[in-house]
Amino acid sequence: MTNAALFIGWALAVVLFDCRLRRIPNWLVIAGLAVACVLAASGHSPFHIDLPDAALGLTAGLLALLPFYLIGLMGAADVKVFATLGAWCGFHALPTLWIVASLAAGMHVLYLLVSAVIKERRASAPYTLESSPNLNDHLNGRHDVARFGTGTRRSSRYTFIVGGRRGTPYAALLAVSAIGKLTLHVLEAAR
Repeated sequence: MTNAALFIGWALAVVLFDCRLRRIPNWLVIAGLAVACVLAASGHSPFHIDLPDAALGLTAGLLALLPFYLIGLMGAADVKVFATLGAWCGFHALPTLWIVASLAAGMHVLYLLVSAVIKERRASAPYTLESSPNLNDHLNGRHDVARFGTGTRRSSRYTFIVGGRRGTPYAALLAVSAIGKLTLHVLEAAR
């Protein structure tokens, strides 16, 4: 049970760092990787994998997300956490973790889009097309800029920035999906 607690503690630390700071310290990734390898080598992995499975999971996790990092779609921490999760969970668990986290990320992005649209509509609600000081912009098809009574301009393009941070904490979603995988694993073993 201690081995599962170690994993859950590490995964929750990933979640907290990613959600609060959108950064995951390298020491946390290295500590998680070291503990995962020690538990796998000693036969005490919470996911019941051995060291070769952990090495395969680490390699597969790194190679699977590295292209997304290289083209700028993902942060380095997301790749490192996925590789470390491969060492914890093994190769066989990675597709499930990836799919669940990606679906959750998609829902998060939809939430951000809907929130941005609602916020934009609320911000522009006092203005109608006829009374808007930028009637010419609307008539000329320039809808991406709104003017206020002071003559200032504000961009109305939607963004995935929330509170000054990138929008989706993908490493946190990966870690939560791994906690769910462990929970299901424990429940199946209890039957």
